[in-house]
Formats: sequence, C-alpha cells, structure tokens
Amino acid sequence: MNRPRRPRIVPASRKAADAETGGGRFAVGIHLGKAKPRLLVALMGILVFCSAQGFPSSGWAEELLVRPEIPGYQTPDWQTAYQRAAPKPTWQEWLDVGYLAVGLALASWLALRRRSRTGLLLLAVVSLVWLGFWRKGCVCPIGAIQNVAAGLADPAFLVPWSVLVIFLLPLVATLFFGRTFCAAVCPLGAIQELAALRPVRVPNWLEHVLGLVPYVYLGLAVVWAASGAGFLICQYDPFVNFFRLGGDRALLLFGACVLLLGVFVGRPYCRFLCPYGAILGLLAKCSKWHVSIAPEACINCRLCEEACPYGAIQTPSAPLEPTHRPIARRRLAVMLLALPILVALGAGLGAMLDRALAWMHPTVRLAEQVRLEESAQAQGIPLPTTQALEAFRAHGRSKGQLYAEALRLRRWYRWAGMLLGAWVGLVVGGKLIHLSIYPHRTDYQTDRARCVSCARCFWYCPLEQVRRGWIRDIAEIVPPDRLPPSSPSPSVG
Repeated sequence: MNRPRRPRIVPASRKAADAETGGGRFAVGIHLGKAKPRLLVALMGILVFCSAQGFPSSGWAEELLVRPEIPGYQTPDWQTAYQRAAPKPTWQEWLDVGYLAVGLALASWLALRRRSRTGLLLLAVVSLVWLGFWRKGCVCPIGAIQNVAAGLADPAFLVPWSVLVIFLLPLVATLFFGRTFCAAVCPLGAIQELAALRPVRVPNWLEHVLGLVPYVYLGLAVVWAASGAGFLICQYDPFVNFFRLGGDRALLLFGACVLLLGVFVGRPYCRFLCPYGAILGLLAKCSKWHVSIAPEACINCRLCEEACPYGAIQTPSAPLEPTHRPIARRRLAVMLLALPILVALGAGLGAMLDRALAWMHPTVRLAEQVRLEESAQAQGIPLPTTQALEAFRAHGRSKGQLYAEALRLRRWYRWAGMLLGAWVGLVVGGKLIHLSIYPHRTDYQTDRARCVSCARCFWYCPLEQVRRGWIRDIAEIVPPDRLPPSSPSPSVG
C-alpha cells in the first residue's frame, strides 16, 4: 500500500528533525531546499523594485492612496469626509462573501477535522492569490473595522452589507472554531505564513509586552475612523502595496521589512500589530471547538515543546505549593484593585492628548493654517500659501465656520481621548490580572488567543504520526523515559 511521503521526527536531535521536516515550515509539495531564503529575498526585491519604478497605467496598476503631487497636502474634509471607492457590482459582492464563507468552512474543517497542514498551506496560497493579488486586498475584515466604526459614529456614512458581513463572518467563525480565519483565509496572514522559513521563538516577556500593541492600534484606528480623519489601518497596511503592485515607496519598504522580519519572527504583523487579530484572540478564548496538538489525550512526550514559532503552546505546570497560595492570592487582589486605577489614569492621560489627537483631522490642521496665516498677515510677515489654503479660499467657506468646526472636533477628541486612554488602561490591567492567575495544566495545550490554527505542531506529535500511518508505534520516535508508564503505546496494525 502506497502512503504519502511525510516528515518523520527523530527526537534524538532537533536539528535532524528539522532537516527532514523543514521544522514544520513552508511545505507545499515542492522541495526548494537551501534556496528558499534566497528565493524569498529575490521575490521581495522584485516586488519592491517593480512597484517603485511604476507600471504602465493599464488599469491593474493602482496606487494605494490617492495623493496629490504637492507634499503634505491633505484634502479638506469639507470636500469629502472619506475616500469612497466606486461601488462594486452585486455579483462581485456575493462572490467575495461566498469565498470568505467557503474559505472559513474549509479552513475549519482542515484544521479541526482533517488536521492537514498541507491542506491549510494550499488554501493559504489560494487565498493569497485570490483575496490578495486578484482582489487587491479589498476583501478585508481588518479594514472593515473602520467602516463599522465610521458607520456607528456617523449615521450618514453607509456601510455596505457585504462589508458588514465580511467583518462579522470571521468573528462568528472564531466563536465556534478558533482563529481558522488567520490560518489560511486572511491574505495578510497567508503571506507571512509562507515567509516564515526560519522562525525563532520570541521571549515570553517580550511577547506579552508587544502583544499589547494591537489593542492600542485598534483603539487609535476606531477613533481615527469615527472622527472622519481617515482609515488608519488601510493607510498603513504593510502588504496592500504588494497586492496592488504599486503605491507609496515608503510603505513598500515597510512591507518588505515586515516580510523580511517574518522570515525569522513568525507572523510579526499578525502577532504584534493586527487590530483584528486582537479581537479574534479575545473571541478565541471562548471558542466552542479549537485545534489540539494531539488527536487524542496528550502523552507529554515534549516533542512539540518548541514546534510553534508563535508562542502558542502552553507547557504543563505543577500545582501551586500551599505556602505560595496566599502570596498568589494577594498578588491577584492587588491587580484587581489596580484595574480601576489604571483605567482612570489612562482616561486622564488620554484627555490631555486631545490636541495631538485632533491634529490627525484635516479640518483641525486647516484651521491652524488659516490662523497662522491671519497672524502672519497682521504682523506683515509673508507666508507661502498652500493648495489647501487656496482651495479653502476658493470654496467660499467663512473662517468662523471653519474655526467652529475645529473647536467642535477638539472637544470631541477630548472625550475620544478619554475613552481611548481608558481602553488602554483596561488592556494593561487585564494583562496584569491574566499574568497574576496561576494556571494548572497537566498536558501540552494551545493558547487559544495566540494560536492561529496553522497546524505546524501536528507534525511533531507522535500520536498524529500513528494516526496518519507514518509510523507504527510511538516507541519508534519517543524515548522510553518519555513514554506514559500506565498506558500501552498506540500503534497501527
């Protein structure tokens, strides 16, 4: 009987295991050997060079942002509050929603039922081509956060039904199946998953600190979109320029740096910046089903201990010593009491940042330019004019109206800053409380918040290898001192 060729783990040497399996990294059926890092760097260089040089304007080469040629110019909000794209045909909206629904269902089946790393990789490639390069990153639940925030803040802002469904579908799927959207459907996650050729583990303390950044970014993006200042997530998306084969050179360089970092640090954008991933991580903690490392009960063989480059494998922990329990309780009580203090402190600091936050809005910046021009004219100091000032004067809007609108926005940002600061304080306080709770685990488990259901750890589990028929008995790869003493060795045959 012919069985598919699959990697086999030899626990005597982690290096030998990586030599056979590629460390569970980037296997799509084509063996590229030592040329993989060079190919990735070459691909990144070609993308950056071609996009920077520009493509013929044949319709498929589009700019990420519609920017005027004058440096520093921002379209005043009295012209348009948002950059609205042309409406998509109805059939295309249905096609986008249909692909997302089918992709989520297929990724959940491959991760939880089929337990197929190869299948997830193939789906990731398809999603990268379809949602990334073909749809140019526009079927994006991450960016839809801003549409929803703008729609809630401004009743005049219409959120298309397809955008709302695209925003909600991965959230609902995560409540049932975990972060399978991140596994193989999200094009941003897919391009990073394929780039993770030699990932190393990030220290746990650094993981916790950097893991707070997506929540702060989420709060900023919501405030930015709700105020009408723009869509922060889309404006600084590191990969959308690659998908559109053109755009701002600084963002192209930023995306190339993220990809290059992703060769050695698994999914840096997903883990340390993605605001949608922060929401999915919270929902995944409550998911009804989730991937498990072993298909059956864990035997604590420790072969998967370092298999996850995303820090999503939780090791067993011994019960807390009786003498340490009072200390742990006091520490938890202190963190609980500190939570409202951190929220209040964050709210106060956020209110003090109203001027800096208000400066994000083009109306506030325009009002400041007009005020400076008035002051300079009163003192007889000539100031160079800008296109924004010329457009304002040509429009015929009075200075009083502009100043009144800027003052209203300034007051709005004071309250928004308070809420943003309170949100940051809540996030920091929640993290401290989480770290103060001593876990009790008897086997190796996945951290549901961090796990992106990529299935890398499956290949390291001897029970999984027995299930797939790659080996006949776990004793072939598990040292005798790691075999469970009270149960027979699972085997095939």
